[in-house]
Amino acid sequence: MIGLEIGWNSSILPLAFEFASPGPIIFQIGNLAIRWYGLLIASAVLLGVTLSQYLAQRRGVHPDAISDVAIWLVLGAIPAARLYYVLFQWPNYADRPGEIFAIWKGGIAIHGAILGGLLAVLIFARLNRISFWMLTDLVAPSLILGQAIGRWGNFFNSEAFGKPTDLPWKLFIPVDRRPLEYVEFDYFHPTFLYESLWNLLVFALLLALFFYSLNRKPPLKLGTIFMVYMIAYSLGRVWIEGLRTDSLMLAEFRIAQLVSLGAISLGVLGLVWLYGFDRPLPDVVSTTDNNA
Repeated sequence: MIGLEIGWNSSILPLAFEFASPGPIIFQIGNLAIRWYGLLIASAVLLGVTLSQYLAQRRGVHPDAISDVAIWLVLGAIPAARLYYVLFQWPNYADRPGEIFAIWKGGIAIHGAILGGLLAVLIFARLNRISFWMLTDLVAPSLILGQAIGRWGNFFNSEAFGKPTDLPWKLFIPVDRRPLEYVEFDYFHPTFLYESLWNLLVFALLLALFFYSLNRKPPLKLGTIFMVYMIAYSLGRVWIEGLRTDSLMLAEFRIAQLVSLGAISLGVLGLVWLYGFDRPLPDVVSTTDNNA
């Protein structure tokens, strides 16, 4: 739920919105619980597949290829996202291994999902003799849209929030979900919202590039849209991650920031390779079609 607070301070009347999760469960019948997290992931997958099929048709690619690769993506991304998270949070699961598979409670890492999904797409592309970069360009807009939707799962689970704040868009976090060092604070940065809005901006950028490429002669080169996705998403993730209180850590470094900086570097190198050196990216098939 989103509550509305109106408070009086001296001679002014500030208007402030307080975000507060209604809880992770939509409804429950006996032991059967329908959770927001699962519903959002399922919705993101369905919407993403539909969008990618539409984009594939505009590119002259049969939409069945997207339906097939979507299955591979889900099978590769979700387990990898959970494994990535559990490995870096192993002390929290060592004594309760039954929780490792409780993905409906949250605790998945988008970078793990991306790595697992890319590996699945690579295998699919090689087996079916389809350009890997063509597939990534078609999937990238759906991926970032799914990330924008999925971040709201963090809201309903009261997780992945930022440091304490008193900004008008502050997020209320229940006491049992707060880090011990911030237990006396009620309100925190809604970093889920920041990233969701950032991802929607990236989504608009990728769609604009896709349709620009359709009307451009010659079109953008294969892999361009995915390179832009890596750069644009990662730029937002670097600064948003710095606000969070629950980052996965490697020594004193936030893993998401390290991975994001690596993705930015790879994306820039990819664009330099494509347009600076005017060469196609290495692919699983030999093709002279460099259209994105």
